[in-house]
Amino acid sequence: MGQFTEVLSVIGFVIRALGFIVLGFGVGRFTMDAYKKAVWQVQIALAVGFFGLLVGLTNYASPGSMGMFALGAGIAVILSGMAKKEEESEDAKNK
Repeated sequence: MGQFTEVLSVIGFVIRALGFIVLGFGVGRFTMDAYKKAVWQVQIALAVGFFGLLVGLTNYASPGSMGMFALGAGIAVILSGMAKKEEESEDAKNK
């Protein structure tokens, strides 16, 4: 019975890590998409909310969970920046 609970514990850690990376990607993607379309007051609120979430997770989540969240959010931010560069290069080609 002890080995079974250890296996379930490991599976739980993997699922939590995958959940946090998906959550980080989703929150990062939402924040970056909304940030581009918003007025400056909403941009400030999005930035403060996002960094507040990072501070809260750092304090209350495990280091592995926080790392996976940060990894997912970082991927979303990088992909958002790459999409902007691709749009600019396409605009330059069309001119």
